[in-house]
Amino acid sequence: MKKLIGSTVTYTYNAFVTHLPLGWIRRAYLRAWLAGIGEGTGVQMRCRFMNGHRVRLGKRNVVNFGTLIDGRTFPVTFGDDVSIGPEATVLTLGHDPQSTSFATSGGPVAIGNRTWIGYRAIIMPGVSIGEGAVVAAGAVVTKDVDPYTIVAGVPAKPIGRRSDKLNYKLGFHPLLR
Repeated sequence: MKKLIGSTVTYTYNAFVTHLPLGWIRRAYLRAWLAGIGEGTGVQMRCRFMNGHRVRLGKRNVVNFGTLIDGRTFPVTFGDDVSIGPEATVLTLGHDPQSTSFATSGGPVAIGNRTWIGYRAIIMPGVSIGEGAVVAAGAVVTKDVDPYTIVAGVPAKPIGRRSDKLNYKLGFHPLLR
């Protein structure tokens, strides 16, 4: 029965609620469903969540349109002031390519404060991204990213450093999003 209820809640959000242009309706649904959603966090239209009760969004996060956050089996935790670019993907579960039975493998994902995840970036299972790090558009992050490190490529590799003097607070809240 628990799986049926969870599947119904997930389906309802992903098939219907996420397409509503009024953010306050989506936020009310997410507040009841997710493990946590911090004050000032905005989730734009067409974002999808898998097993939302394992997803915790910090304060003032901006989750851009089309993002997929996978909370199956393992938790996903976002810090404060995280900017997630359009159509980014955060995964916690996959398959072991060496398994003769196609067994699943994965792990929790943790994303630090003031992290910036670019357009269509992919965060793989079991990865931690340190505070202030930047994941470039289209990057595939397969290993932990140190704080204030800029990574790019497939697989993502360090290409630079970001200032550790960050003090901004995000606040992107368009009327229709």
